[in-house]
Amino acid sequence: MTTQTPTSNPAGAGSLGGVSGLTPPAGIPEGPPSGLPDVASLAKLAGEFFSALPTTALPGGATNGLPLGLSHLGGPSQLATPPQPSEPVLALGARAPALAPVAQTQTVVPEKAVDSAGVSSRSPAQGVPEAYAASLPSIDLPQAPVHAPATPPSSPYYFLGEKSAYPVAGEVDVPREDRVTARSFGLPGEDELRALLGGVPPTAATPTSESAKKDQWFYFTDLTRGHEKSEHGRAPASQAGARPPFDVNAVRRDFPILQERLSGKSGGKQLVWFDNAATTHKPQAVIDRLAYFYAHENSNIHRAAHEVAARATDAYEGARDKVKRFIGASSTEEIIFVRGATEAINLVAKTWGAQNVGEGDEIIVSNLEHHANIVPWQQLAAAKGAKLRVIPVDDTGQILLDEYRKLLGDKTKIVAVTQVSNALGTVTPIKDIVALAHSVGAKALVDGAQSVSHMRVNVQQLDADFFVFSGHKIFGPTGIGVVYGKRDILENMPPWQGGGNMIADVTFERTIYQPPPNRFEAGTGNIADAVGLGAALDYVDRIGIENIGSYEHDLLAYATQGLLTIPGIRLIGTAAEKASVASFVLKGFTTQEVGEALNREGIAVRTGHHCAQPILRRFGVEQTVRPSLAFYNTCEEVDRMVKVVYQLATSRR
Repeated sequence: MTTQTPTSNPAGAGSLGGVSGLTPPAGIPEGPPSGLPDVASLAKLAGEFFSALPTTALPGGATNGLPLGLSHLGGPSQLATPPQPSEPVLALGARAPALAPVAQTQTVVPEKAVDSAGVSSRSPAQGVPEAYAASLPSIDLPQAPVHAPATPPSSPYYFLGEKSAYPVAGEVDVPREDRVTARSFGLPGEDELRALLGGVPPTAATPTSESAKKDQWFYFTDLTRGHEKSEHGRAPASQAGARPPFDVNAVRRDFPILQERLSGKSGGKQLVWFDNAATTHKPQAVIDRLAYFYAHENSNIHRAAHEVAARATDAYEGARDKVKRFIGASSTEEIIFVRGATEAINLVAKTWGAQNVGEGDEIIVSNLEHHANIVPWQQLAAAKGAKLRVIPVDDTGQILLDEYRKLLGDKTKIVAVTQVSNALGTVTPIKDIVALAHSVGAKALVDGAQSVSHMRVNVQQLDADFFVFSGHKIFGPTGIGVVYGKRDILENMPPWQGGGNMIADVTFERTIYQPPPNRFEAGTGNIADAVGLGAALDYVDRIGIENIGSYEHDLLAYATQGLLTIPGIRLIGTAAEKASVASFVLKGFTTQEVGEALNREGIAVRTGHHCAQPILRRFGVEQTVRPSLAFYNTCEEVDRMVKVVYQLATSRR
């Protein structure tokens, strides 16, 4: 090995700026003036200076240790063009439109989401801070010190419940509503959806009557957006996009089960949950609130003298107050906790009904009803010698109000109708139904099991005498539900069951009952799940029920358009006003075969009669495939479903 002997020149001598081969002209000194650092030292100092600056996050998660645009030090400056996110790509094939998300969009939750403190988003130290911390009672626990992150986060965006540590000039106070308002990452906005589904830009001329008729297949109920619709059901173009943006990917991070990969026949596929009409999934906020209750508040409620009982009572009664506010009741005394909507309807039938319905009286339900809003009234009618009468529906699945008017009379005692059909998704004209019932002196019960998670409900505006719903249909626990009743009606109703908690005084000769709601809550109630329901309502409030309804409205339109491209498909229920249900049958295949094909791809749908046999038979079918959507579902998931059904439909052609 030969060894080079260094020359006697100092560093930089005989070269210009340390670049070999360039000799300075005569008269210019070869090295730096005395007392100043040489070029190599300057370069080193500059490198140290820029490396100390905040790291800049680049799209896609890459970071650059230098200021954006400076790719290196030493020699002439070179500007580096940062990578740009790709534009959404619209792909039109033989099936439903497919929207390719932008490069950095994540449809599924990353395995490890790191927040500003550098900890996993599912870590107990963080949880989902703003998404559920507000619902947790305060408790004095030792606080771990907060350390600055070792590396800055890879994105400057604010996600649900997080505060970014992306470097900014000074502190930024981000209002809670801005943290909760999610943003669009790759999903089409309202303008894009309207252009895609309507075939014309939102500012185009008003469609003809024929095109407006076709639009009824795609543009469903406005779900209380808070603005007027055009005569054809679309929002005026000038107001399109006026609502806050909605980021489904941010929301999905709050639901742990949406990260699930399925084993068995699904072969490790990512779960797609399209069975929301049967039950909804629970955000981390609800899961953590239940855990907190059992860790810090678990006790029976009322009457005890100890502190833990007081905590449990406060949590339980606090949940009652949240329900009151969420549905617009006038008093917590009008809110009764039960196991679910089924038990709620049975309570009304077996208390108010047993007290007020007699022989020859009439009970009215609609053809859309779930079995839970049919069977208790049949039982009551059989026991009392009353008659059950049924409101018919048209060929789209909407209630015929003129036929309903013909059924009303002085023998009508109660009208019990769903606000949203669980089998078809039809949104009924419930306010008109209630008003017409009152016009003949009848009471009105509204089954809200399928409506409260999709649209704003105000029982006082509806003027409902009774309103019922289940917690597990609105992202809360199973085994908890609600009966709302007007106070003057509840005060005159007999008890539902006998036992502890519902009594004021008991002797062997007589019992004095508590006033509502305790009168109807005998024994130890489902305390923890009532508290969990309160946390679920808090979560929905933070997202905004109007935001949820608007997003689901557009997602249902997208799904309907995609399903209609499949040969041999028949939609069951095509009313102009619908919530997020898209029931269908596929020619040549049983509903079980369709469900199994979807399950192999990780897509969960309900098949069968959905506990609503009368309405399905109205359309000549015994069963349907029922995808039902929620605000954590995406267009990409819809595309997966449509692709499977399309491939199945064409496999035998």
